[in-house]
Amino acid sequence: MKRAVPVVALSIVGLIAVWRYEPSAAPADSTAGPAPAAATPSGSSGSSSATVVKGTTVTTDKGPVQVEASFEGGRITAVRMLQQPNHPQTRAAVPKLVAQTLKAQSADVDTVTGATITSDAYRTSLQAAIDAKGA
Repeated sequence: MKRAVPVVALSIVGLIAVWRYEPSAAPADSTAGPAPAAATPSGSSGSSSATVVKGTTVTTDKGPVQVEASFEGGRITAVRMLQQPNHPQTRAAVPKLVAQTLKAQSADVDTVTGATITSDAYRTSLQAAIDAKGA
């Protein structure tokens, strides 16, 4: 009985550690430093052509953030994260930020609670992509 208590306690600690483990993923683009915004046409659908534009890489305390926006005409049709911190709050915030962007058709989106740093970096990178599209 004297051994059962420490064995159970250590088993619980081990299970909690395994349960909370999150493997780190390498960023999609592992280049260091800010990446310049670049516009690239990506083919045409019907009479209008789609343009894909990368925003700048914004370095945060949590990790780099970079978006890629797709435009058709003057409308934002899709936003994809090229780089983002490997953090649960960031993973939960990204779909909300993208949905807000598609609705607002601008980088003027609300900060997602619990992901303030990522939200700010997302807006900065997205605005750079929008500016590059307009240039």
